[in-house]
Amino acid sequence: MKPRNETAVLEFLLLGLTNDPALQSLIFSLFLSMYLVTILGNLLIILAVSSDPYLHTPMYFFLCSLSFNDVFLSTCIIPKMLVNIQSQDQSITYTGCLSQVCFVILFAVLENSLLAVMAYDHYVAICHPLRYTVIMKPCLCVLMVLVSLSISTVDSLLHTLLLMQLSFCTDLEIPHFFCELAQVIKLACSENIISNILIYISVGIFAGVPLSGIIFSYSHIVSSVLRLPSSQGKYKAFSTCGSHLSVVCLYYGTGLGVYISSAVTDSPRKTAVASVMYTMVPQMLNPLSTA
Repeated sequence: MKPRNETAVLEFLLLGLTNDPALQSLIFSLFLSMYLVTILGNLLIILAVSSDPYLHTPMYFFLCSLSFNDVFLSTCIIPKMLVNIQSQDQSITYTGCLSQVCFVILFAVLENSLLAVMAYDHYVAICHPLRYTVIMKPCLCVLMVLVSLSISTVDSLLHTLLLMQLSFCTDLEIPHFFCELAQVIKLACSENIISNILIYISVGIFAGVPLSGIIFSYSHIVSSVLRLPSSQGKYKAFSTCGSHLSVVCLYYGTGLGVYISSAVTDSPRKTAVASVMYTMVPQMLNPLSTA
């Protein structure tokens, strides 16, 4: 029988990280703590940057933008998870699930772009210090953030529109704690090859290109720093980049860990646990890394 598209009345079930009721209260407390730390830490950075005129520089403007993004990305995922645990209701509406997919993609892609933009800012500051104020003008900084936001929005909307064209049948259980795009596509009973191809293309472009830009920037930064005559100058340059580089390693390292874990294990639950390291931990530790 040809599958019917009944998405107007669908609800998905988010199975979460575990079926063990004894662990639910622990998971609730842990993720609530992580969320509060994430929100508080990033809001403090935003408040500090906005209130101190000495911090109105390109570096802190991008840092403030990253903090905003981290707040929104965490808010897209954690509150719904906490509500489901507290109410013991695993359901999420079709509209809610697609909205979550859309916003998670948007802010995840924007995170990649912002990290690349911050790497470029450090590259100009260290490799071309005399031209820094000429190159990194306020209008250029704002333009780079707006272009990154526009690209992220287009990518997220494209994935969401393709997802809306899929038909879903009876198996509506998502073995995850949020509506992750690949897991939702697996539930479709209609042809989904275009959506899967788009995922690989998007990952290659919106993760691979920023990462390549970061590697390019830091290769030139390291080369330039090593040529500095004084050890004090080298220390100052490396300390300037150290916090951002730690954030990059944390974000891409945990993301790579998710893909490796999904490749070596057939358990979606284990992949979901690994996803915590990609979608929550970097956003929580970013304020600590940049302090």
